[in-house]
Amino acid sequence: MDIFINFFNAAVLAGTPLLFGTLGEILTEKSGNLNLGVEGMMFMGAVSGLAAVFLLEVGLGIEIAGALAVLIAIAGAFIAGALGAFIYSVLVVSLRTQQNVTGLALTIFGIGFGNFFGEYFGRTSPIGFMTVSLSARQGFSNLSIPVLSDIPILGPLLFSYNILVYLAVVIAVAMAFFLSRTRWGLNLRAVGENPATADAASINVTRYKYLATCIGGGICGIGGMYISMVTTSGVWVHNSVQGFGWIAVALVIFATWSPKRALVGSLVFGGLTVMRFYVPLGIPMQIYDTFPFLATILVLIVTSIRQIKEHSPPAQLGINYFREER
Repeated sequence: MDIFINFFNAAVLAGTPLLFGTLGEILTEKSGNLNLGVEGMMFMGAVSGLAAVFLLEVGLGIEIAGALAVLIAIAGAFIAGALGAFIYSVLVVSLRTQQNVTGLALTIFGIGFGNFFGEYFGRTSPIGFMTVSLSARQGFSNLSIPVLSDIPILGPLLFSYNILVYLAVVIAVAMAFFLSRTRWGLNLRAVGENPATADAASINVTRYKYLATCIGGGICGIGGMYISMVTTSGVWVHNSVQGFGWIAVALVIFATWSPKRALVGSLVFGGLTVMRFYVPLGIPMQIYDTFPFLATILVLIVTSIRQIKEHSPPAQLGINYFREER
């Protein structure tokens, strides 16, 4: 039982950045924009969230308390991810560039942005790399919730994670409610399904596309910050995101554009990521590294074969809207 609990805990922790990236891309794609720049936005969020805390600590010469460090890192990561998504939106929504190419360009830009500033700020540090204080890192450590954390089995399984894990779950539940139970969510889905009809119904298509894409990008940025603050323990590591953004894009398809199913998908893929430590198969470690990507390929194949209408992507996904052709 202890092995299962430890494996489940590790899967949740490893799957959380994937959940952030998946939720951000689901919101984006519901508007009809296919943003393949998730990897780039996660890189931007990773370096910006870490740098925001690092620069404040260096500039003020103090250690920032854990709770405040969490807020600062979230704000920095969200703004950076949203900025990358805003650049994408200007090019795609306003200038009507090709969405796939623009998303790939954003990925290349974001990776370069993250690695450049991560190394640059590291050189300004007295120790030669960018890191935050122990006080700041404590804000991202696992919580101990009174009474709940002490419940046998359920306590360790459900109530022993860091604050970002619970934030990701809250965002998933809130997004599911927003998309299915609110007027603004239904309007957003209408924009993704048939923007011309939505436009004729006095829905501002451009505004919905911009907002959904930028907020989605900000959520992806938080996923990148999770990696730099939790996975690498508040230390900048070159190429730290290492393909998580691409797995998140595939997870959107696995979750069939549903935030609730994204919770399950991120747990499954998180488990594949840490399987090497808990399921010894007697194979080289490099083979374990391929499991998430092999699962990604399998998901794409199965999804393309099973054409279920309610699990289909938004009808106008990846197609630019020309109001003049309405």
